[in-house]
Parts: sequence; C-alpha cells; structure tokens
Amino acid sequence: MKYLEEFRDPELAKKLLDEIKAVTTKDWAIMEVCGGQTHSIIRNGIDQLLPDEIELIHGPGCPVCVTPLELIDKALAIAATPNVIFCSFGDMLRVPGSDKDLFRIKSEGGDIRTVYSPLDALKFARENPDKEVVFFGVGFETTAPANAMAVFQAKEQGIENFSMLVSHVLVPPAIAAIMESPTNRVQAFLAAGHVCSIMGYEQYPPLSEKYKVPIIVTGFEPLDVLEGIRRAVIQLENGKFETENAYQRIVTSEGNTAAQKMLESVFETKDRAWRGIGVIPESGWSLSENYRDFDAEYKFNVTDIETHESPLCKSGEVLQGTIKPHECPAFGKECTPRKPLGATMVSSEGACAAYYNYGRFAATAK
Repeated sequence: MKYLEEFRDPELAKKLLDEIKAVTTKDWAIMEVCGGQTHSIIRNGIDQLLPDEIELIHGPGCPVCVTPLELIDKALAIAATPNVIFCSFGDMLRVPGSDKDLFRIKSEGGDIRTVYSPLDALKFARENPDKEVVFFGVGFETTAPANAMAVFQAKEQGIENFSMLVSHVLVPPAIAAIMESPTNRVQAFLAAGHVCSIMGYEQYPPLSEKYKVPIIVTGFEPLDVLEGIRRAVIQLENGKFETENAYQRIVTSEGNTAAQKMLESVFETKDRAWRGIGVIPESGWSLSENYRDFDAEYKFNVTDIETHESPLCKSGEVLQGTIKPHECPAFGKECTPRKPLGATMVSSEGACAAYYNYGRFAATAK
C-alpha cells in the first residue's frame, strides 16, 4: 500500500501544484504519452487543477486504440475460421472492426477465449493438439517480452499449432512523428514509465536534442504525473530541452537487458500503421524470419482485407491530440462504451473512455 498512499497524498499534491503555478509564466502544451497517464489525469482532475497556461494533450499511448482497423479485421477473420481457438486480452474483445467485433464472432460460434498471459494460450495449444491456437499480441514495448517468450517457448517445445497475430508499436518513433507533424503543438512529453522499465530511456535524449523538447519519464500515480509536469515546465521556462527520469523507483537508463535480448531474438523492426495516424516508419515489431512459422498473418493468409472506418468517429483526431474527446460530435451520443464507434471509447486506457467514465461531457476540460 506504500506507493498507493504515498503517491496520492493530497497535501503533497497541493505543494507540487503550488510549485507549478509559481514557475509558470507562459502558455505550454504538454503531452502525456500513455493512456494510463491520461486516465490518472482525468480521474483525479489534474488537468483542471493546473494553471490555465498549461494544456495537457492526450497522446496516442493506448495500444488497443492505435491497433489499425486492418489488423482488427484480420483478427476477426482468423477468429471466425473453423478449428481455431482465438485468445486475447479482454480489452480487445469489444474493439469494433469494419462490421463486428470479437464478441460478435463468439456469439456466432467462434471459440474466443480471454486470457491473462500469452502463456495461457500456449497451454491451450498443448492441451488441444487438433486445434490451431492464435494469440492476439497487442501492445507497446511493455507487453512485448511476454509475447516474445511465448513464441520462443513454442518453437523450443515444438508446439506447431500455436501462432501469434502481432501488433506491437514503439514509443520513440511515435514521438518523432508527432514532432514532425505540421499540426504539432506539443512542447514537452511525459514518457511512459512502464515502457522505460523495459527499454530504458537511452533513446530519448537524442529526441530531446533533435526536436528541442523536454521528455520526462513519469509514472502513473497523481504525484508522479504532477512531478513530471513540474519538471517539464521548469525546463520549458528556462529554455532547456533534456530527458529526465522522474520514475527512479522503477526505471533505469538501461532498462531490463534480459527482456531486451529476448525481444531482439524474436522480433524485427518494421514500418507499422497506427489507427487514426497512419504509417510511422520503423515504429513496430513483427516476428523475425526465424519465427515466421508462428506468424498468424502468414499461417492464415489474411491478406487483401478491405476496411471501413465509421465516418462519425473522430478517434484519429483524438489520438493525434488535435481535438479532445468531448469535441467529437458523436461523443456520448452515437458513441458510448456500450455502443462504441472506435477503440478510444472501448479501451481501459482510451481517452474517450476516460472522458465518458469521469463525466467530461462539457467543454470544461483544458
């Protein structure tokens, strides 16, 4: 309970807010990269407690939200295939494809199973040698080591009826893409602490230097977020552009080197499409040539998938930070958590879900 209580202390939060207000003299736009940070900000009203000069822009750091529609439709096609057990984390089941979601496939007779680890799916493959077992491997760098380990074990143990549909995306290329966008307003970033716990943060100082942007590695509790904002504002006010680690209880500069070695052995870097954003060069992982037999896209030949985005959904603009969720005309009307138009309303880390769940229906949020 230590970190739950210590990093939610209201008196310490007030002190940090007072410090932020004392140093803020200009307008600044800061992006929190991770959807978990977005939910912490909205749930605790942090954005409404900050000085009026500071705007928080919600970043694309929700892996469910940025999984491209094409890959969702590939998942649906595979899941509907006879003799397939399709395994996924629960947050993917209600993400809408062009026509339906995984829950609909399940209602139509598909064998869809919610798991808590890719190793659960590997266990199903051992127990059902007459079935093809597919795991939907979605996420940023945080969840990638466990997915890599599952594929590694499948090959080592000769489990040929296991495969993975991979949709892994990487944070540093996304930061570069945001800074190079002609519509960019971001002046500083709160980097995702759990990503950096795996990968370290040695990739960030070159980005800070190249784009003249402070990057603060930050946790997810209210005080973590406020400390990240405080450090970012101090840098901005003083014309500095550096990477700082404000999450030292978890993150080191080098990260988890054992996990990184596993990632390097199983995955290879590729260009990756981000839903609502487009293709970002070298921003994703796919299974390497040595593990191609475990790649569900190749095994099931799910190519030439034609996708259809809802014309009402503005989640792409939300993911790019150009609008807030409540500024989408469909928000809370045609689009709700019960009947979502886009992944940002479904995911537990989605910005639209955060605004809906915590009552941000009016244009009061900065």
